[in-house]
Amino acid sequence: MSEPLPREIRCVLIPSGGVRLLLPNAAVAEVITLTGVEPVADAPQWLVGRITWRGWRVPLVRFDHVAALPEEGSAQAPRVAVLKGVSNHPDMPYLAVLTHGFPRLTTLNAELLLPTHDGHELPFGVRARVLVRDDTAVIPDLEALEETLVGMLAEA
Repeated sequence: MSEPLPREIRCVLIPSGGVRLLLPNAAVAEVITLTGVEPVADAPQWLVGRITWRGWRVPLVRFDHVAALPEEGSAQAPRVAVLKGVSNHPDMPYLAVLTHGFPRLTTLNAELLLPTHDGHELPFGVRARVLVRDDTAVIPDLEALEETLVGMLAEA
C-alpha cells in the first residue's frame, strides 16, 4: 500500500536574476558567498561558469534570461544556492544558481500555488510560472538544465 502524498511541502523562494525560483527545500544543499568563477568557453549567456564547492566543479547558472532584465549591479553581495542534482549524473551531482539576497523558506499546499502561464512559450530552463501567495515565481526545469550542462561540459 502506497503512502499518501504530503498535503504541505517545505519550499524555498530563491531570488535570481529578477525572478524568484521556487524549489523544494530539500533541493538546496547550501547557500554560500560567491567567490572565484572559472569561465567556460563558448558558454551561453545563462551559464556564468564553474565554481569549486566541496571538491566539485559545479556549473553556475543565472536566470536573467527569464526576466529579460538589463544587467545591473545589486547592492547586496552575490550569493550562490548550490542545488542537488535531480538526474543522478555521476559527473554533475550539483548545480548552482546565482542569487542576490537570501532564499526565503515557505510551506505550500495546492491551494497556495496557482499557475500563471499565459500561453506563450516558456524560456529555456523554466518548467512553469506560478503565483505563490502574493509572489510570482518560476519553477526551474532542473532536468533540462542538467541535461544541457552535462552535454556542454563533458568536453570542458
